[in-house]
Amino acid sequence: MVEQDVKGFLAAWNDEKDSVLVHTSGSTGQPKSLWVEKQRMLASARITCDFLGLKEGDTALLCLSPVYIAGKMMIVRALERGLQLICVEPDGHPLKQVSGHDEITFAAMVPMQVYNSLQVPEERKRLMGIKQLIIGGGAIDDDLANALKDFPHAVWSTYGMTETLSHIALRRLNGTEASNYYEPFDSVEVSVNSDHCLVIHAPQVCSHPLVTNDLAELAPDGRRFRIIGRKDNVICSGGIKIQIEEMERLLNPYIPVPFMVTKVKDEKFGEAVVLLSCNSSAPLKEICQTILPPFWCPRHFLTVDSLPTTETGKPARHQAEELVKKLLK
Repeated sequence: MVEQDVKGFLAAWNDEKDSVLVHTSGSTGQPKSLWVEKQRMLASARITCDFLGLKEGDTALLCLSPVYIAGKMMIVRALERGLQLICVEPDGHPLKQVSGHDEITFAAMVPMQVYNSLQVPEERKRLMGIKQLIIGGGAIDDDLANALKDFPHAVWSTYGMTETLSHIALRRLNGTEASNYYEPFDSVEVSVNSDHCLVIHAPQVCSHPLVTNDLAELAPDGRRFRIIGRKDNVICSGGIKIQIEEMERLLNPYIPVPFMVTKVKDEKFGEAVVLLSCNSSAPLKEICQTILPPFWCPRHFLTVDSLPTTETGKPARHQAEELVKKLLK
């Protein structure tokens, strides 16, 4: 399957068009399609390869679907820098498909793939052997970050989106350079608008300044930044503004099953907090009352067989809201 997707992308890459079609993942709404210029994709690939010191002949692991920008950009980086591409099916345990004798210079994974690989000793060993590991496509919680902090080679969290042709900033997760702030590439500038949303100026990969929905805080140097959450992931309940990602971060160490926070319209409060979780005997209400700030406790606790996610494993926020509407009818 992955070989067919790679061949399909290469055919589009080598045709007479100046642009290729890419698709967003749909984590906060409906997926959409975008035409992006091949020259800008090459520029993005060049920036990443230069930053990570990748050179011709290095190996790169493609374990993300070439249907989406993250997988496409791994192929473009291999083309731009002359990397040897190792292709495996994009599943939850990509390293089980890699020979123990294969040295991997560079790999891009989503948090779920990294987490799964850490649970299997042989896969963990291979993960630790990757010289440059970048992780994107979802939040990295404290437990996963702690599990990676003593890795011998560079591990990075990425910030970016389809519109920026993958990442425009990285933050180190391990070693003495570990940081909570993302460092934009040299050709990228960022700012924060009046809504506290991040604005990206990356002329090599995007023709215009991009106003994101990500609430951000700039470091004192005015250049580095950290992401607080998404503007559209705020619940306004009884006049109290609750950031969904912050609430999930607070609860994550205490809830032993997969869960997510969402919202529903409420006659009294405007919006009400909803906790969706998979089957659990844990006292969720008591946990929330103990851990969360006043007025943040969910009004509804709903159990589902599985949480709504996108094809790339991100929380499908819009689908979660629609699911809650049906469950509470």
